[in-house]
Amino acid sequence: MKIRSVIVDDEKIARDVLTNYLTKYCPQIEILGQAENIKQAVPLIAEKQPQLVFLDVEMPFGNAFDVLEATNEFSYETIFITAFSQYSLRALNKSASYYILKPIDIQELILAVNKVAESLEKNEEINRNKILLENLKLKPEKQQLILPTLQGFDVVKTEDIVRLQADGNFTQVYLTDGTKKMVCRFLKHFDDLLEKPFVRVHRSHIINTNFVKSYHKSGTATLSDSTEIEISGSFKDQFLKVFS
Repeated sequence: MKIRSVIVDDEKIARDVLTNYLTKYCPQIEILGQAENIKQAVPLIAEKQPQLVFLDVEMPFGNAFDVLEATNEFSYETIFITAFSQYSLRALNKSASYYILKPIDIQELILAVNKVAESLEKNEEINRNKILLENLKLKPEKQQLILPTLQGFDVVKTEDIVRLQADGNFTQVYLTDGTKKMVCRFLKHFDDLLEKPFVRVHRSHIINTNFVKSYHKSGTATLSDSTEIEISGSFKDQFLKVFS
């Protein structure tokens, strides 16, 4: 199955390099057209209605998110091409978006394309672009988080997460309704991703400090679900700082 695709990047050399890589290493990609700015990208996407857009995050006179906003009536997967930006990566990771960093690594490109192909084959009913745009308009504690599970994906509000616990190669995410989700990510992924009110308190635990009921000098915190979590000595100062 060919994946109908377009490329949006303001630098011609970047478009040429990506086109070359896709032609050589990703034969399932069919490139329908290219755009060098938002003004060209929007009508191109409307005309071609691609299944996949390779989208540079930072461009003159706007960015990738402006393109998504202007084409939100169309459904397509996106592989974001981005220089390192903690803000951008945090936003993309929360929506489980596919992205590769500049300069493009061929193996990362192949992996991202294969993931998109898998999503299209499964016909996953999840709109990462929509969730990404919604998150950008909200404060971090109000944003949504896409959790990849063994069965597919779950979408949760960050404010509904009580705590996260490492479980080997997975993370158990405990929610306010008493349920938990086994997520196919290491705990470090969430440590890099989640902002206040979340804080790492142990090598195996991240907690939402909004749900802390009490702290005991013995080194444990009691949460609203009556769980007692050990506060490791190396994380104690950053935990107490939240309440100072």
